[in-house]
Amino acid sequence: MHPLIIVLSAAMLDIGANMAINRSVGFRDKGWGVLGILLVLCAFTLLSEAVSTGKIDLAVAYATWGAIGILGTAIGGLLLFGERLRPVGWLGMVVMAVAVALLTTA
Repeated sequence: MHPLIIVLSAAMLDIGANMAINRSVGFRDKGWGVLGILLVLCAFTLLSEAVSTGKIDLAVAYATWGAIGILGTAIGGLLLFGERLRPVGWLGMVVMAVAVALLTTA
């Protein structure tokens, strides 16, 4: 499997983990908290697998995974929990996406 697909899958798991951890309300709801931890472990396992292929550098894989996770978490927070970013926060998301795009072409 192409390492970028693995990184994207890891990022989706990370987003799911962040949503579950938010839903756990500070780990007071143990079920959501445990799910969040398990999803994070799976995400890191996939990220490690992508890097171990030797076809993607750690810096590119981690930056891509992190950026997608941050953007997805912001969108998930907005859609699922009504959390809002100020316009400067969304500008930061755009800058981050451009930075990752540049990094992947380097």
